[in-house]
Amino acid sequence: MSVMGGELKIERLGRYLFNAPSWPISLALLLLLGFILDGVSLKLGSPLWLGTRAFTIPALFAFLVTKPAVELIGRPMTWNRSALLALSCTLFGVIITLSSLTISQSMLPLFYAISLGIILGLRLLVLVAIADYRVLRMILPAASQSLAGIAMGMVLFPGNFFVLALVLQVFFGLGFILLVWAIDRPLYRTFQIRGLDFLNSFLAHLTDGSKALEDFFRKIGEEVTVPQVTLFFRRNEKTGLLLTVPNVHPGPMGEIGGGNLPRGMQSGFSEMVMVPHGAATHDFNLVSEQEIDKLVQAVVASRDNLVFSSSATRSVRYQEGSVSLLCQVFRDTLLMVSTRSPERTEDLDFNIGMTIMAEGHRSFPHIAFIDAHNCYAGDITYVLPATRLAMEYYHAGIKAIDETPGMPRFSLELGIAHVQVPFSREQGFGDQGIQLAVVRAGEQSTAYLLIDGNNMESGVRETIRDFLLESVDEAEVMTTDSHVVNTVSGKNPVGLHVPVTEIIPCVDAALRQALADMAPAETAGSTAWCEGVVVFGSHRITQMASTVNTILLFIPVLSAGMLLLVFLLSILVYVMIG
Repeated sequence: MSVMGGELKIERLGRYLFNAPSWPISLALLLLLGFILDGVSLKLGSPLWLGTRAFTIPALFAFLVTKPAVELIGRPMTWNRSALLALSCTLFGVIITLSSLTISQSMLPLFYAISLGIILGLRLLVLVAIADYRVLRMILPAASQSLAGIAMGMVLFPGNFFVLALVLQVFFGLGFILLVWAIDRPLYRTFQIRGLDFLNSFLAHLTDGSKALEDFFRKIGEEVTVPQVTLFFRRNEKTGLLLTVPNVHPGPMGEIGGGNLPRGMQSGFSEMVMVPHGAATHDFNLVSEQEIDKLVQAVVASRDNLVFSSSATRSVRYQEGSVSLLCQVFRDTLLMVSTRSPERTEDLDFNIGMTIMAEGHRSFPHIAFIDAHNCYAGDITYVLPATRLAMEYYHAGIKAIDETPGMPRFSLELGIAHVQVPFSREQGFGDQGIQLAVVRAGEQSTAYLLIDGNNMESGVRETIRDFLLESVDEAEVMTTDSHVVNTVSGKNPVGLHVPVTEIIPCVDAALRQALADMAPAETAGSTAWCEGVVVFGSHRITQMASTVNTILLFIPVLSAGMLLLVFLLSILVYVMIG
């Protein structure tokens, strides 16, 4: 399995997530189904009001009981979910019960008892997934519909129905408990985490913003030490700028982990902070929001004994294969912004960035290497060490490292702008909006535009860059790769939901502000070594993806085998009791 292949399979599970319809709709459908079955039973000579008594009343009882029963143990549950669960289980019960008519109407009590057993199992499986993974706590809420069905069945089917239904409740209950254990066991053995507890926390994050997921990530995480290179710009009586490049990944999603890394970094400084994407994949996702503080503290500590300079080189662009590298030197710091746009520009493995930085240290103490992350084209992928693409990045970097040290220096001017956009996270824009720094050196102006988002639709970078080049000499357009714009899928690039024609006015406003803000500036660079930062860890995502996908493969087979076994046992019990 490829590194990203497993992740994509997990990500595609997101299409199965949906919001439960309003509970009056579910109840209306439930009542309508019951009345239809009443008419069918009357026509077939089955027990009177079969639909209402056998299905509608038990479902209504379960609807009323489930929400308070679940909330009594401190877990969330909505009326909408309770109603949808009751309706869904009723549909399964109706199908199973009426299938008896294909054999003999005398089999109706047996198949109704089997349907109640399956309803118990399905409700238990759903409740441990969406409410509380602890089976014993969910037994009573799960059994509410089937127990009410048994009570109704005793009236509809006199005789041994009670004993039959009760035995089948035990059989199906044990069968589904075994299934729950089988689902949960692989992740627990590998990562010491409960898979269904993880799912509980994930759904809680989607519904109420809970951060309980961070507890799981911390269990599987590992400590790393990563460099973070920062360019400090200061100007007399004007707002300063920090352009800082963290080599961790701003994910995994929403406010979880480092999902909102750009805003977290900004909160630690009074200057405007631009946080472009460094060389890091999802293996370097921060396990919790608190880890951002370690990055902030390291950057703050690196400010000590800075030596500022008022000069910089002109920017210059290098091309190697599909990789384009925009470079500029500020005193003893080399800034490198890489992109492959209009070809796919995605996450670079940490080791690629570290190799380029290590090569650069023969000429510069500080190498700020940025992955512009500005062209989404197809499925998400990584650039891994030693591949053809990795070598293109490497050789482009070597060109810059060899040629930029001898470039002439000129007086430095800087203008900055920070524009909040009228677009939401769902539309692909994070909290930091659009940030722009215009650097002027040697009568050349270079625009560094940063959009707080997770990549860009193909072509958006070119359109925005062409617009900038009408006013400046050189430009690059970057995204932060912030995953605050993602909850399930990583596919929410800038330009997907908002046409680039609507983004350009915001870019224009930023450009006008930055040009009007131009003033002489001084700059200094630093490399902060961020120690003890807890990230997901090398290959953890791949391992989890492999484990989950293996579970998904054997669940249908195991479920079918379990249902077949219990069904055969049900027939045996029916014959023995009869």
